[in-house]
Amino acid sequence: METLKLGLEWFLNPDHVPLLVGLEQGWFEERGLLLEFTVPDEHLDAVEEIQKGRLDLAITEPLHLVEDRAAGHEVVGFTRYLHTNGGVMYFRESGIRRPRDMTGSRIQYPGAPGLGGPAIVGTMIDEDGGEWEPEAFGRVNNSFYHTDALEEDLADVATLVFYNFEVVEARHRGHDADFFALKDWGVPDFCQLILVTSSGVLEERHGALQCFLDVLQQGLDFVHQRPDEAREIYARRSEEDMADETSRAIFEATVPCFTYDFSMAREYYDRLGQWMEEYGLLDRAPPGESCWTNQLVL
Repeated sequence: METLKLGLEWFLNPDHVPLLVGLEQGWFEERGLLLEFTVPDEHLDAVEEIQKGRLDLAITEPLHLVEDRAAGHEVVGFTRYLHTNGGVMYFRESGIRRPRDMTGSRIQYPGAPGLGGPAIVGTMIDEDGGEWEPEAFGRVNNSFYHTDALEEDLADVATLVFYNFEVVEARHRGHDADFFALKDWGVPDFCQLILVTSSGVLEERHGALQCFLDVLQQGLDFVHQRPDEAREIYARRSEEDMADETSRAIFEATVPCFTYDFSMAREYYDRLGQWMEEYGLLDRAPPGESCWTNQLVL
């Protein structure tokens, strides 16, 4: 039996249900794999753990992959499996109706007081014909508790939100929540979940990773074709109360986000890196070809 150690992004949640299905059905064991989940102490610790050999692969987002490559970390993306809509969430009771209304707002984002929040919101304001100054924004770090930050009036808008989670959550809490999608307002669409590993693991454990992807594909089929059974498996494995209306709604909103197309274009990473460099998130963008390979999925 060969062990694969996978670092999760955040905590166990519906984004991981295809893998939980694979464990429940015994498909990993059938292929000689023992899959171990790890929740890093911090969201961005997984790449460091891969470099130290403590993890074999990890779930992350394209934005963080480009950051890691620009910082010189030896990591490469090789599979995309979830693509949701997302961007900047706001409550309509705030009076915000269009991106340029966010000028000078208090922005909630986990990397605050870094440049990420102002870059995303500022790009949207640019696209809407407005003007902004980075220092005019409030920068709020309420970790990944975006809905709480708006609900408790800590911030006016929250970015790095996924529609299938935060927007659904906020609406089920009774708020008239809406969002400006990245793809609609000039920001490269990075609201996707990808798998990353090191070049060494990719080369040395090619067969194990291919088996892992085969099981992931089976899990996706199961989730799309038998969502009620998948929800029951998720409830057992996560111990989350799926009778809770909000939890159930988040699960149901997540299922359509799982994609069968595991590939990504290197040109996408060129565009994302260029945007990050333009808005000061990177000193220099890495080449897209250094960020991504389709060798396991095409």
